[in-house]
Amino acid sequence: MTGLQVGYLLPTRDLAARDVQELGPLIRQARLAERLGFDSVWAGDSPVTRPRADPLMVLAAVAAATERITLGTAVLLAGLRHPILLAHQLATLDRISEGRLIAGMGAGFPHANTAAQFAAVGIDFERRVSRLTESVEAMRRLWTSEPASFEGRHFDFHDVTLAPGPARPGGPPVWLAGSGEKALRRVARQADGWLPYPPSWRTYAEEWTIVQRAPRPVTPALYATVCVDEDAERARRRLRTSIERYYNAPLEYVESVQAMFAGPAREAAAWLRAYEAAGARHLVIRLAVDDHAAALEEFAGGVLPLLRAGGRA
Repeated sequence: MTGLQVGYLLPTRDLAARDVQELGPLIRQARLAERLGFDSVWAGDSPVTRPRADPLMVLAAVAAATERITLGTAVLLAGLRHPILLAHQLATLDRISEGRLIAGMGAGFPHANTAAQFAAVGIDFERRVSRLTESVEAMRRLWTSEPASFEGRHFDFHDVTLAPGPARPGGPPVWLAGSGEKALRRVARQADGWLPYPPSWRTYAEEWTIVQRAPRPVTPALYATVCVDEDAERARRRLRTSIERYYNAPLEYVESVQAMFAGPAREAAAWLRAYEAAGARHLVIRLAVDDHAAALEEFAGGVLPLLRAGGRA
């Protein structure tokens, strides 16, 4: 049995992109993932640029509908929110889930569409990174001190107490996305986990050596998009349809910056195992499909056993 953890990204954006308003399928997918043996379920965040259901609301419903599976945000744009309000939401969600929450966070990809999202809520996009780092520090203080005070460039508060506090002392673990020297040093300095999506396992291995310099243990994870189909050409077509609808951008561009695979189950498992060999210990899988229930079962039946068995048939 391998120590590799495997999670599933709930298709909040996929449903919105197809103009599906009903959110019940998300809860059913989370229950199915738990039943099929996945270790975690995740929800993404982008309220304006790529609209979808609010991740914390979705995960609260999932927490009430599941028993053991870990819940995570992949990833939450902390800079869009005030840390007092976000720390309160995350602490409450950690309580509802009885300590099953991972707070995955990111600053936001440097793109005009992402900048427009920050502008829509009145926040300077150029300050998104410093807002993120301050937010993490402020939230940890709110989760550990009663009362808590903080003075920073963006946030200043005094004698604030949250109730209820998080289920775990110190609050939920914070995983940060990021690639490149500055982002990696930020992960090493602040994070409990690292959740990137480099398109090459070689890049992952190189960047992981930087993160490992952290003064405390950091969980190395990977956000990866997968389309499983024994017909490789059909898998590629399905991947293109899903990605271009999701991002409104050419597949060739998106796959140049994100980890993506389309093809047979055995090859998908081998591709993911290369990232494991490079250091990854928790995979967050986004399925590039239309029928998520069928694809989840297909992944669980064809890819997950190979990952659990170390790639052996």
